Amino acid sequence: MGLTGNLGWHAAKAMRPVLGLTVPAALLAFGTTGAFAQGAKLLPESCKQPNPLIGVALPNTSNPYYIAMRQSFLDHGKAAGFNVVVSIADNSDSRQLSQIDAFIQQKVCAVALNAVDSGPGAAMATALSKAGIPVFTLNVSVDEADLKAQGGQIVQYVGPDQVEGGKVMGDATLASLGKTAKIIAGIVGDPQQLPTNERDTGFKQALSADSNATVTRVVNGLVQPDVSLKVAMEMLQGNPEMNVIFADTGPGAVGAIQAVKALGKADKVSIFAFCAADTKLEGPYKGCSAQQPATYAQISVQSIRGYIDGKDVKANVFLPVAVFTYGQTPPPGELG
Repeated sequence: MGLTGNLGWHAAKAMRPVLGLTVPAALLAFGTTGAFAQGAKLLPESCKQPNPLIGVALPNTSNPYYIAMRQSFLDHGKAAGFNVVVSIADNSDSRQLSQIDAFIQQKVCAVALNAVDSGPGAAMATALSKAGIPVFTLNVSVDEADLKAQGGQIVQYVGPDQVEGGKVMGDATLASLGKTAKIIAGIVGDPQQLPTNERDTGFKQALSADSNATVTRVVNGLVQPDVSLKVAMEMLQGNPEMNVIFADTGPGAVGAIQAVKALGKADKVSIFAFCAADTKLEGPYKGCSAQQPATYAQISVQSIRGYIDGKDVKANVFLPVAVFTYGQTPPPGELG
């Protein structure tokens, strides 16, 4: 679990994990070195080339999160001696699957996979590993049951501690509204995704400590600001007593903030979220958890380099989220 666990809201908000550390130092600090020992090591012939080609599969570049991740892969991949090709799926599972097939046909050395969806992601990882191409997943974890059933494997997952990110926002909600307040919360999320469900679980777990707090609705914002605006407005209109929204993605936060303001409820509804890009915490927007997509990409590149060079690679690298409080603006690259 992340370093913010069991520290409480005031301790957590002062922490800025990973930032200011070089990645190797951060990995050492968080105990993320170790051996991966699941199955035979995959190492295609193409990895022996002077500048091996690695494929990167991303869901979209409409979300600032993936813009930062894409650039980090290009920059750090080049520095590590790779040629990098990035495919953008435009949020389509079928398009991403065809892009994975193209990587197989190109006989790439390795693939960094940020799947559009967790379930189809397992099929993509299976296809790659059965083709002898090592798979490094990040941000969106693949469905482990599906992966096992299909006989696939991944080398490593890199991403945030999703449950903890939701939990610190739940703790922040309780601290902000007070122990005696009646809290009726709704969630703007994406129930089809494992990471967002994990964030929601953490948020609900934190609120369960208070008998006056309940989560009554979960709506699907599809990780899109315009859709999140629509469903958040409908949720608030249908539940006039609702006084808290948890948005489990940055684009969801943007939509929720717009919805609360459009309905004139900025003084009645508090929003806690995974951080919206370049958005100050003010008005109804009270607190947010931030991920570091550029750092995840950097770690994945270093892990691919190490794996090719015969070094041990840990199966999972979970980094704690950064936490921002009212009045702050998360810096570029710290996103939800």
